[in-house]
Amino acid sequence: MKTDVVLVLNFGGQYCHLIKRRIREEEVYAEIVPPDITPEEIRSFDDEYSVKGIILSGGPSSIYEKGAPRCRKEILEMGLPILGICYGHQLVAHYMGGDVRKGDKMEYGITEVYVDVTDTLLKGHQKVERVWTSHGDTVYEMPEEFEILAHTENCPVAAFRHRHKPLYGVQWHPEVVHTPRGKMLLRNFLFEICGCVPNWTPENFVKKCVEEIREKVGNSKCIIALSGGIDSSTAAVLAAKAVGRNLTAVFVDHGFMREGEPESIKKTFTELGMNLLVLDERKRFMEKLRGVSDPELKRKIIGEEFIHVFEKVAEESEAEYLIQGTIYPDRIESGASKHSEKIKTHHNVGGLPTEIKFKGVVEPLRELYKDEVRKIARSLGIPESIVNRQPFPGPGLAIRIIGEVTKEKIEILKRVDAIVREEIEKHEVKGSLWQYFAVLLDTKSTGVKGDARAYGYTVAIRAVESVDGMTASYAKLPHDLMERISTRITNEIPQVSRVVYDITHKPPATIEWE
Repeated sequence: MKTDVVLVLNFGGQYCHLIKRRIREEEVYAEIVPPDITPEEIRSFDDEYSVKGIILSGGPSSIYEKGAPRCRKEILEMGLPILGICYGHQLVAHYMGGDVRKGDKMEYGITEVYVDVTDTLLKGHQKVERVWTSHGDTVYEMPEEFEILAHTENCPVAAFRHRHKPLYGVQWHPEVVHTPRGKMLLRNFLFEICGCVPNWTPENFVKKCVEEIREKVGNSKCIIALSGGIDSSTAAVLAAKAVGRNLTAVFVDHGFMREGEPESIKKTFTELGMNLLVLDERKRFMEKLRGVSDPELKRKIIGEEFIHVFEKVAEESEAEYLIQGTIYPDRIESGASKHSEKIKTHHNVGGLPTEIKFKGVVEPLRELYKDEVRKIARSLGIPESIVNRQPFPGPGLAIRIIGEVTKEKIEILKRVDAIVREEIEKHEVKGSLWQYFAVLLDTKSTGVKGDARAYGYTVAIRAVESVDGMTASYAKLPHDLMERISTRITNEIPQVSRVVYDITHKPPATIEWE
């Protein structure tokens, strides 16, 4: 039985990825595709999936702007259920002969919508609903073959459907938490209109993923880059299920791990029965990073050195494929998709050399978010100590040191990081945090220690709350906890004279500093 899929056409809306996530939360697979996807490309998905519907996302453009993104009109004639959201709603209306123009009044934020028809798409809705809107253009009228489902004071056509074809549109954003019945609307579309079966479960994913790995690599030998984090660990267990003893897990100790981590990783994966190879490459990586301050160059160098190490191992073990734990946010931030901006290069995506000595690179988790990886990991029986391990970048502490990486800075940051983790992990606040760590700045400041002038490094503490790492809010840590962390760092580490706390959300910042 094929897995059902709903395709989300991305018109550049800030909530596009949220639409995809909301669908997946209903155990229906969703994939984001470019707005100019052709009907033939949509049909090609049926080779692997069963395409059940299409959602047109919101976007910042006006449909009348020069160069505004458009989908192909033929898509509306494919017979697949289509739901336009915000810009997508306006685009469907425009293509079908509706009256779309700049609104007399714009609607931003919470808006009251008056529901005129409460079956199909708006089944279960009240006569008046609070929804989240963000639009300047407005649909004022639709042809007579359409039925108006809802309106607002300023928007005569806030939701519509075609009387005979599965074409729908809503001006508001059902994917955001500010629309209380938004999940209900999406469930109506997925299950009542598209007829989706909720079969995108961890168990089904594992089965499909193992089959795909086997199909791609056959009887070839493989190596996997193992960092000990949740992503590479999950990818390793999946790969081991697929190829068994043909897999070698390679842990490269580049010298930038947290205190005690290399020893812990070796112990854990030996106990899991993994065919594990541990390589001490600390000297090699430090030499390559000497004099390098630019964070993108650091990532490039580390990514390339990882590959060179893996190529050497592959040559010795006759491995033809490299398996990685790359996940979806890694690819988005690295600018890997057609319409995404590069925010920062991830060592396992944009950090890879253009030519590698492998027959292929296998990334079984490339379409998953971090919380989805955790669900898969639990279904595989991976220990909770790994499942709940907070995200840690592949380049490690090297990109938590602003400026050039030196042995002294690494040792300082390892000790600082250990204090931060120790204090947070014995506090009740730990359960609400996605990630917490320290950054060693390339800035020194004056302090006073023992009645004498001290001139030492500045350390920044970062703690955030998040669901998937795509967005994050800075954590409002208790002041007594922050004070204890600061006191211990400045007392126990002579080279540090100042501790600051980062209160920036993502966006505008990223979670990591570099």
